[in-house]
Amino acid sequence: MKNKYIIVLTALFLSVFTGTSFSMLKTMTLKKDPAIVIAAFGTTTKAQVTYDFFDAQLKKELPAQYKNYEVRWAFTSEIVRERANKKFAKSGIKKRYLSLAQVISNLEDEGYRKIVVQPLHIFPGIEYEHVLEMSEGLRDVFKDFNLRIFVGEPLLQYWWDMRTVVEVLKKDLLTPREGCNVLAAHGTGETAVGSNSTYLGLDRMLSAEYENTFLGSVEGITSGEEAMARAKACKTKKVKFIPLMYVAGDHIMNDIMGAEPDEDGELSWSLQMKKAGFATEATTIRYKGREYFKGLGFNPEINSIYIEGIVRLLKKFEM
Repeated sequence: MKNKYIIVLTALFLSVFTGTSFSMLKTMTLKKDPAIVIAAFGTTTKAQVTYDFFDAQLKKELPAQYKNYEVRWAFTSEIVRERANKKFAKSGIKKRYLSLAQVISNLEDEGYRKIVVQPLHIFPGIEYEHVLEMSEGLRDVFKDFNLRIFVGEPLLQYWWDMRTVVEVLKKDLLTPREGCNVLAAHGTGETAVGSNSTYLGLDRMLSAEYENTFLGSVEGITSGEEAMARAKACKTKKVKFIPLMYVAGDHIMNDIMGAEPDEDGELSWSLQMKKAGFATEATTIRYKGREYFKGLGFNPEINSIYIEGIVRLLKKFEM
């Protein structure tokens, strides 16, 4: 309940801060079509081009009747927004990362009354719950103006989508003769979060179908240490790390594939496996002439799951 009050107060502040007046809201020309908001955690690394890849695919795959709909981006991490905006300002780039509350308040101020919010989260965890809470709070703030917000689901909301994701990743996996694979997820440190059941379910699915593929997470279960212990039993001394994060940013670049110990002397997963006598690699992709670690967002089949969800929500406004 406390979070809801904070969200409502934040949204009210934003509506005043952005110059919204209630008299204007009652007389402005309202937009007939919905707007689409993509909600991502965000990154300040070069991996942010993953979002460009998704944006281009979204605009290409949206059905013809939706292609001219307004698309905005919101970034849910306050730390990422602060760091990114400082970098933009320092470089003279006229660009800002906005929060979900800011983006929706701006759209409402521009006359939109129908908004689809599609998070790019992988698991139905804490970050996704925050998106739901924020959207509910904004609905309450603007309920007198008939603001309707539909929120999409995370990638692994359903078991059948999890199976699809595993099938998509199959092409990047080493065979048992080539070595072992570790899927590197983010994880959560809180035991009561619902996404833990998703992590455990995915680990079980992998164990049942791929004898040489293990799930590890930076935080919580199943742990990276557990996954690497299982990988060390591989006969072929090679391990491949597969990012199970939408953007293969800081965690993949440093925690998983870092080439040097961190400031506390801790070794990355790659260095730990090398110390155990294994050769290591990670999935990469070339995009616009540069090489990047391959986050889930560089898989068109996975992006299509999100885009199909957006289309389903847009159709709800037509009912």
